[in-house]
Amino acid sequence: MARRDDPTPSNDEHATGPTPPPEPQPPEHDRVPAAPPREDHREHPHEDTPTAPAERGAEDPRDDAPATTAEREAEVSQDGTHAATRERGTEDPHGNTVTAPTSLDGRGGGKGRRRRWGPMAGMVVLLAVVMTGSALAVGAARDGRGAAGHAAGAPEPLVGGSRGADVASLQAHLRAQPKDHGGWAALGLAYVEEARTKGDPARYPQAEKALARSLELAPGNEQALAGRAALAAARHDFAGALAHADRALKQNPYSERALCSRIDALVELGRYDEASEAADTADARRPGVPVFTRYAYVRELRGDVTAARRVLEQALASATARGDIAYVATQLGQLAWNQGEYKEALGHYARALAADDGYLPALEGRARARAASGDRADAVRDLEDAVSRYPLPGPLVELGELYEARAATGDRAKAENQYALVDAWIALARAGGVNADLDTALAAADHGDTGAALRAARAEWARRHTVHTADALAWALYRNGRAQEALPHARQATATGYRNAAFLYHRGMIERATGHDDDARAHLTAALRLNPGFSPLGARAARTALKSLEAAR
Repeated sequence: MARRDDPTPSNDEHATGPTPPPEPQPPEHDRVPAAPPREDHREHPHEDTPTAPAERGAEDPRDDAPATTAEREAEVSQDGTHAATRERGTEDPHGNTVTAPTSLDGRGGGKGRRRRWGPMAGMVVLLAVVMTGSALAVGAARDGRGAAGHAAGAPEPLVGGSRGADVASLQAHLRAQPKDHGGWAALGLAYVEEARTKGDPARYPQAEKALARSLELAPGNEQALAGRAALAAARHDFAGALAHADRALKQNPYSERALCSRIDALVELGRYDEASEAADTADARRPGVPVFTRYAYVRELRGDVTAARRVLEQALASATARGDIAYVATQLGQLAWNQGEYKEALGHYARALAADDGYLPALEGRARARAASGDRADAVRDLEDAVSRYPLPGPLVELGELYEARAATGDRAKAENQYALVDAWIALARAGGVNADLDTALAAADHGDTGAALRAARAEWARRHTVHTADALAWALYRNGRAQEALPHARQATATGYRNAAFLYHRGMIERATGHDDDARAHLTAALRLNPGFSPLGARAARTALKSLEAAR
């Protein structure tokens, strides 16, 4: 289907498009995350190639040592953590009947830095324990599209205790039937979800092994190829994600997971027109919450907030699973917060937390909205709660900046502790095969080694040109005293119409440094008008710069 230039899809446009043939039945375990691994930078994958596991003699699978290598890989972790997955079917994990969704045009879808490490040692150990999967795993969290990671921003199809039960069922199934390629693909996707929702990149190598096993058993199977696309995207290997998604779609043009991974990859490669076309295609073939949320993000990146809000509201109306409700309501909250609509944002976050009271992105979003509304005490409490569960870069930086802005006794040291944990997270993420250059650039430019930030930003820019990588490179250059070189990138970051106060603030500060005072005044004013509480420290710096510009007139 050709891309629609009008951001609001109409019935006539869809009606003139091709009618999809009867769709192949989706694999039993296939379930697409409600949202992409979007970068939510204030927010969002390199694959290993392990050898396929070899089997050994059969033993009682109830023994501590499973009968085969396949069984050992499928064994439930003894430390009490589990991977995440959700089976596809007529009911969600909570017994809600899942009805066929309606597409966006109203039609039905198809079938079926060096730091003070002494005081931080205990916290770094805690971070390592959380990220390697310990019994401390509690609650539910999205990436760190978000979860900034997110943000990359990123989706949470599973909620509550269903994760452990689902992965345990998959593992039990694979102990009984280790030759089931679909079961291995589902387990690989379960590990991707575990890594993404809990910020645990140690799960990615496990996912790679399970998906490789599936492909060994059934070369070229669509479920495993779509799983590899999701894994590559989670590791920020977006070129790889696109290649895997295209291969999967050759096998099954109606694979929801592959369609969604294709949109994610194109967005994160900065190929926005192609992403818009891919979103239209996915809407025509497999309308539903996962497609709707991606469609909305494509529109938001093009500056069409009205269309993005409309689509997210439609997605929320069609969501039945608590995880989907929590995710979509949180995205509506983020969209409202981006426009400075804090009361509306708080309402959306309340709905998200009513669906899942441990949903990290909603806690993080509520903290931002509370801080911007002047309720700093509750904002700090929310973020302290969030990072005590999952110490991810986004909330760690936000909490550090709130400590700095509050400036009570001991707050500077507390802030430094949060920034040091970001460094630890990045090191662990890299060990799990994740490309963390963008996270490094964003955090280090303001709170770390600015030279490292610039190196990371340049590396990421060499891989992909997006509004987020343009902004990160512009700010890293500026923080290294290279404002003239930064200016074209700052302009590129704001070229699509994406309404982001942090981007406008960065551009205004760079323009001020390069002598473009009128432009600087305009963009700093625009940032504060759009979202006056976009950052505890950034908003304060923007006001200070504006006063200086006015005094120099």
